[in-house]
This record gives sequence, structure tokens and C-alpha cells, in this order.
Amino acid sequence: MPNVCLYFQVHQPMRLKKYRFFDIGVDDNYFDDVSDSQKRNNKKVMEKVAGKAYLPTNALLLELLNKHPEFNLSFSLTGVFLEACQNYAPEVIKSFQRLTETGRVELLAETYHHSLAFLHSKSEFRKQIQLHKKILKELFGASPKVFRNTELIFNNELGWEVEGLGFDGVLAEGADQILNWRSPNFVYRPKGCKKLKVLLKNYRLSDDIAFRFSEKSWSEYPLTAEKYAGWISAINDGDLVNLFMDYETFGEHQWEDSGIFEFLKLLPGELLKSGNGFVTVSEALKYEPIGELDIPNFTSWADLERDLSAWTGNPMQKDALKKLFELEESVLKLDNQRLIDSWRKLTTSDHFYYMCTKWFADGDVHKYFNPHESPYEAFITFMNVLTDLKLRVENQSAAREAKRKED
Repeated sequence: MPNVCLYFQVHQPMRLKKYRFFDIGVDDNYFDDVSDSQKRNNKKVMEKVAGKAYLPTNALLLELLNKHPEFNLSFSLTGVFLEACQNYAPEVIKSFQRLTETGRVELLAETYHHSLAFLHSKSEFRKQIQLHKKILKELFGASPKVFRNTELIFNNELGWEVEGLGFDGVLAEGADQILNWRSPNFVYRPKGCKKLKVLLKNYRLSDDIAFRFSEKSWSEYPLTAEKYAGWISAINDGDLVNLFMDYETFGEHQWEDSGIFEFLKLLPGELLKSGNGFVTVSEALKYEPIGELDIPNFTSWADLERDLSAWTGNPMQKDALKKLFELEESVLKLDNQRLIDSWRKLTTSDHFYYMCTKWFADGDVHKYFNPHESPYEAFITFMNVLTDLKLRVENQSAAREAKRKED
């Protein structure tokens, strides 16, 4: 019987407010708009999701951990998510602390700002990992040894970088284009790595919960914990089943009236009854790699393509990313923490996800908690903000240079 590795990604971005051309040079508050007219501002979103998803799911998981000593799981909590909790819902952090205090909930490392930094700046990528490790140590006393990149974006080069940073393992998408005939239910070694192990998401079984659970036209609807545990216990082509999904699956993507909480409540017991065990991500690394995976091109867990097209698929996204990282050196050189923090929040992947122009099935996903009316509005808002930030950086740089000459 394969063991189950249950992992949840927990993230909320700092969404941009409606920032107009006429705000440039006038307003340097890009994110915090708590006006009643904006229904999707950061405070309201966090309070809504905390009440519907984070708090009830954490309470249920604590109950399950107390009930089943064999049960364990793993999370990654982005730095911007933890900041939002500190600002708007501190009780959510306390509920995660209660989970980690059981000793059976593991936290993973990632980029603090859930960013696309690796695609454009390795040095910024490393800095954001260090920032993330720092906040995990402060809030949870955790020192992660497994890394999860933003949206499971991965390739060989990222594996080499992560191994060089001292991590033992990394998560990736079990995409068909990299596996071909192989199973995602084994541990692999990324090509060119000597020690790093990669755990691959079983996307079919993960998406059965994350996306298809409440779909009444699905041939397997309704999905019960007993049925699902039966599918997993019948697997004979692997050591473990990696179930990776967004934590908002419980209560937000799949509403309470869909039966998702009852499903989660029964699932650990049904899996244990079937003879399956549970492992955290670090415990899953006890398995030896059965082979090497060559992943020269980037993969991710986003959309049908499972590539980078959700963030870099059109000229708007590419232009916004290019201009953002062109500003990196001049921003960091100023050593102005407010400007640096604003710039880093702009590296969050969600801003570019909102600019995506895909339609059909993927398009619906891109609209989720999107504060913009269209991808074009998302681009215009982002570029207005970036223009203001660039102007402030140039003004401060000029003032610093003038002062230097005076001295």
C-alpha cells in the first residue's frame, strides 16, 4: 500500500487597488484600499477566506491529528499570506501554530513573496527564500529542509540552485510531458543533482478533490472518502501518492455545502482503514530515487498546459515582468525599505496571472479573487504603479547624488 503525502499551499497576494494614471506621482499606497466600493480588497478577502476556509479547516485538522496518531501533513505558507494574517486575521496564525505544535505538521520553504524571481534574478530568488525562512523561524520555530517554488515552477536549473542552497527535497508537478510512461508515485532525482530528491504531484488524484469534487456532471460524483481511499489503496505502481493542492480548496473553492468538510473529516480514517499510511514531505524523502528526471523546460501546476504560459503567455505579461526586474538594481541600491517592500510585492506571481488572456476552462480559474475587470485593466494598473515606483526611485537617487556632491 502506498503512503499518502498530503501537502497544502496557503497563499494570498497583496492585490493592487485601482491605481489610475492620475495617481502617479501623488499616491504611493498601491495595495491597501479598504473603501467599501472595492469588494475585493485585501482585508475583505482575507476576512472572508479566513472565516470560510482557514479557521474551520485548521480546527478540523487539529481534531483529526488528535484522533489519528498516524496522521500527518505538510504546508507552505507564503510570507505575504502571513503578513496579511498579521494585519487582518491574527487568529489564523495562532491556528497554524497550534497545528505545528503537534509535531506532525511540517512547513516548507519557498519565496517570501510567492514570486517569479527565479525567472529573472537568481540573487533576488535567494534573498526571498532567506526572508521566508526568517519569518517561519520567528512565528513557528521552523527550519525547512524541503523547498516548494511558486506554483510548482521547476526545471533542471532550479533543481541545481535549490540543491546548492542546502535543501534535501523539492516539489514539482507530475506533468505528463516529463513523466511520459513513468509514474508520479515514486521519488526521483533531478538531472544533474547529487543529493536533491524531487516529489511529484499526482495531479489526477489531487485535482479530483481540488477541482472536480463538486462538479455534478463528473462521472464519479459524488466523491466519498471511502471511494477515494479505495482508489489510493488500489495503486500498485509506487511508494507514495503525493496529494498537493491549494488550501482554499476546503471551504472556498469547494463550499461547505458541497460536503468537502465531511469528506476531509472521514478521509484519514478511511485511508488508515485501507492500510495506507501518511508521511510528511521530509518523511517521503526516505525513499530512494528510482531514476533521474530530465526537465529542461519549465513546468508548473497551472492550467492545462502546466507550463509558464499562465504568467508569461502574452506580450503584456512579458513586458510587465521585464520592466519590473529592470528596476531591481536601482531599488535595492537605495536601501529604502518601503520602496523595496513595494517592489518585492510587485514580484508576486498573481499580478501577472491576472493579465492572462486565456479563456475557456483556464479562464474561469484566472478570475478567482481577481480585483480587475479584465487582463488589460490588470496590466494598465500594474504599469501605472510601476511608473510611480520608478519615478520615486529616480527622485530619491537624484536627491542622494545631489547630497553626495554637496558633501
